[in-house]
Amino acid sequence: MSEPAPDSSPVPPYPQGHALLEGRSVLVTAAAGTGIGFATAKRCAEEGARVMLSDRHPQRLEQCASDLGQTIGRAVPHAVCDVRSDDAVRALVEQAEDTLGGIDILVNNAGLGMTKDLVETSTEEWLALMDVNLSGPFRMMRAALPGMQTRGRGAIVNVSSICAWRAEAGQSAYGASKAGLLALTRCVALEAAEHGVRVNAVVPSLAIHPHLEKVSSPEFLQRMVRENEVLGRAAETWEIGDAIVFLASDYASYLTGESLSVSCRRA
Repeated sequence: MSEPAPDSSPVPPYPQGHALLEGRSVLVTAAAGTGIGFATAKRCAEEGARVMLSDRHPQRLEQCASDLGQTIGRAVPHAVCDVRSDDAVRALVEQAEDTLGGIDILVNNAGLGMTKDLVETSTEEWLALMDVNLSGPFRMMRAALPGMQTRGRGAIVNVSSICAWRAEAGQSAYGASKAGLLALTRCVALEAAEHGVRVNAVVPSLAIHPHLEKVSSPEFLQRMVRENEVLGRAAETWEIGDAIVFLASDYASYLTGESLSVSCRRA
């Protein structure tokens, strides 16, 4: 991770677990790698949850499951899934239901990014972003909700983006997909509420991790922090994970259909 600016607020100590998710089962999509998904899975496990990882990259998924298992001292179930496939999503949810004894918490983290002006965006690129960022959570929720509703409990957290709220040049396709996810979150929350299932979203601004640093120039990331983040630094991925843990926990028992900004951006 890049060093914070000299005048930035210090990164707080990594939090200790407080059993906020003790006895719960959690399924996290796109949980392999160095981003928000893996950080969230790790925080959920540290809060006492039984966690299952999913990703479309088999080798990376295997390594991440092994790493997390070594960290928490127990095996971590995992399954390859491409959220663009109806069949793959159904198979993942069935396997998670069987392995975990039911899914208490679903974290829809799978996402695809792109920076390109609208006039340069092809139809194929537009549809690809929508298929992952919007249709992916649709497929996952459609598959997971029946089990949650039958049990009369559950929490779903969708990972959106600050681009859903605040315009950025080059983010027309990405921003539209993430804004659509917020609308989807609100509508599904109304449908699921009578069954005891809560559906919320987190809206992160900027969390820098090695994968993002590979696809974005240091100059661009430094400018984003300098111009937008009043704390003078980007979020740590685990700070986004903490917000997701909160929404999944009983501390958020009266929150549904909400979009929680995890951001220190200037208005």
